[in-house]
Amino acid sequence: MQFTPEHEAVRDTLLRFIDREINPHVEEWETAEIFPAHEVFRSLGRLGLLGLTKPEAYGGSGLDWSFAMVMAETLGRIRCGGVPMAIGVQTDMATPALARFGSDELRREFLVPSITGEFVACLGVSETEAGSDVASIRTTARSDGGDYVIDGGKMWTTNGTQADWMCLLANTGDGPAHRNKSLLCVPMNTPGVSISRKIRKIGMMASDTAQVHFDGVRVPQRFRIGEEGQGFTYQMLQFQEERLWAAATLLQSLQSCIEETIAYTRERKLFGSTVLAQQWVHFSLAELQTELESLRALTYRAVEMLVRGEDVTQLASMAKLKAGRLARQIPDSCLQFWGGMGYTMENPVSRLYRDGRLTSIGGGADEVMLSIIAKQMGILARR
Repeated sequence: MQFTPEHEAVRDTLLRFIDREINPHVEEWETAEIFPAHEVFRSLGRLGLLGLTKPEAYGGSGLDWSFAMVMAETLGRIRCGGVPMAIGVQTDMATPALARFGSDELRREFLVPSITGEFVACLGVSETEAGSDVASIRTTARSDGGDYVIDGGKMWTTNGTQADWMCLLANTGDGPAHRNKSLLCVPMNTPGVSISRKIRKIGMMASDTAQVHFDGVRVPQRFRIGEEGQGFTYQMLQFQEERLWAAATLLQSLQSCIEETIAYTRERKLFGSTVLAQQWVHFSLAELQTELESLRALTYRAVEMLVRGEDVTQLASMAKLKAGRLARQIPDSCLQFWGGMGYTMENPVSRLYRDGRLTSIGGGADEVMLSIIAKQMGILARR
């Protein structure tokens, strides 16, 4: 991966913003279990960071996805996982399909304010009985004149309590499960949309997560993204960027985990020497660094392929799988070397231990990634 001065300019701008506007408030937001999304997103919008890969005609920068990767990697400098995840939902989970397939009118109504940060977006895919198995969602949007009438609900909705609109996947027909769904832009202030509850989690504390209910929610059919019945396909494309984003975001946070553990164990005394001087410890950290570099190489290669317009289904799934595994292995191993200090809530390694666990679940569980990889290898039949 070759980074240009333009890539480094994005990185430097974002680093300054993180140091000035985010990290000083992380502890407060973690305690409150929410961060001021509109305030943070408007600031990011003014810096041009919410539309790096979006079309220039709608306020974006029109750059390739390598710039999104630089942004995702740099967000790993934030001292928690919840805020980077919320930003990623805005830029690379709820808006790619709209930017790619939405009508001009729809993009001006929803994409433009999402790029400026005036709107906070959320993604409505998972349900109480349909998480990684996207084809089994039950939320419906039936045609009624020129409208859709939506009934059902969505679960685990990041940004859900603060969002202005949702990119919603719903069943709009009775055909096969992979061809009866559509993506809709749904304003969250539409009558019939309600936040059933704000969900408490073991990690990602600063990010608000909602259960959302739809009861006879009426939206015009012009709010549909692209063609009716193509929603599953569009969402699978969005998942590729989401999965690469998840891998890229972890690169820096896992690196920081290793570096902070080295610094701590270099000072911590044990049996007349330092913890770091113990062969088991420094060999373990060397192994972890090697594993992290393998994830970095895999992620960079997948991004290079994406930029060239190639199919990255297999590599994106591999990167997501590897990231989820390392998000467990590296913090868990490092936490042990911190001793009792590692078991405290304010410890940065224990926070990553809790936050990172979501990576193997959200955006497609590890088992789903393995199934996709096996299909790409020709081991399993494709549906």
